Amino acid sequence: MRRAFTLTEMLVTVAILAILAGAAIPLAKNAVQREKEIELARALREMREAIDLYKRLADEKKIDADPDSEGYPPDLKALVEGVELKGGQNDPSARARIIKFLRRIPRDPMTRSTDWGLRSYQDKPDDASWGGENVYDVYTKSRGRALDGTLYREW
Repeated sequence: MRRAFTLTEMLVTVAILAILAGAAIPLAKNAVQREKEIELARALREMREAIDLYKRLADEKKIDADPDSEGYPPDLKALVEGVELKGGQNDPSARARIIKFLRRIPRDPMTRSTDWGLRSYQDKPDDASWGGENVYDVYTKSRGRALDGTLYREW
């Protein structure tokens, strides 16, 4: 006596597999988007911390900053190239050294480029164009929406 699958058993098996595959595809898409969102948040935090450190050192007069810049970096490139850290005030013979705030400008995972949206201290919070005076904040140029419904540009 031969054992074999009936047509009905095969159809049921195929239907179950199709349902499982249909449920797995959206989960996989969400996982990829979630990873990109985590990478975006990390890149924004890294750049904002570098901007804040630059501002703090400028306010403490440990680096030379343009007075019109409010102590913020002129562009993201300045955070990568670094600036000269002044020697100790009590020791004028102390050698100055270069301090770099970023190793490189992070890649935006949403737009796949290093072209970030910039805001200067003088810009209005909702301005879409950068005034060019300094870099007060960064944001992605992506027009997409996050899994939670917020716009990436507002992160």
